[in-house]
Amino acid sequence: MINLHDEATGVLIGAINQHQLQFLIDELEEEGLEDQDYAITPMLIELWESENKQPELVAMLKRVLGDREEMNLVWEEG
Repeated sequence: MINLHDEATGVLIGAINQHQLQFLIDELEEEGLEDQDYAITPMLIELWESENKQPELVAMLKRVLGDREEMNLVWEEG
């Protein structure tokens, strides 16, 4: 399993599988080969919802994003 954390607080967001991690890697911009953090915004979540992409992952991200404008998440293998 892969653990997602809120980069700002270090709080564990939840665990995802390899397929969900690959979705994030494919969908989001990485700044380098070793990059393991991603910016999540309400607009991005709305796009994924409208395309019915990864509903369980998107629901988790939407819940933890709350009313923030952006959240950076980091992942680590656990």
